[in-house]
Amino acid sequence: MNTDSLINILIATVSLIILGGILGLLLAVADKYLTVKGDERIDQVTEMLPGYNCGSCGYPGCSGFAAGLVNGEVSSVAQCRPSKSDARVKIAEYLSSTPDANGNTINVKAE
Repeated sequence: MNTDSLINILIATVSLIILGGILGLLLAVADKYLTVKGDERIDQVTEMLPGYNCGSCGYPGCSGFAAGLVNGEVSSVAQCRPSKSDARVKIAEYLSSTPDANGNTINVKAE
């Protein structure tokens, strides 16, 4: 290999590294300013559920059921068959007392 070939390879390598760094920086900035924030209540309700991810409620796992509760698609926490009655009451109370960003709460039946 001659020196011209090595210089060309070095220039191409450095150019790709610089371009990758700039694009990575742009992605980091976009992630910071364009992130869509989800409803925190979904995470809280998911933690209160038993965590079996059995699907007996008709949703794909506990997080799907929690999203259904928070979005108003489910009217009763008892649809989660493995959950215990005290956890159901706790979830219903949490949803009726914790408003979303617009100040709306959700009323679901515990049983």
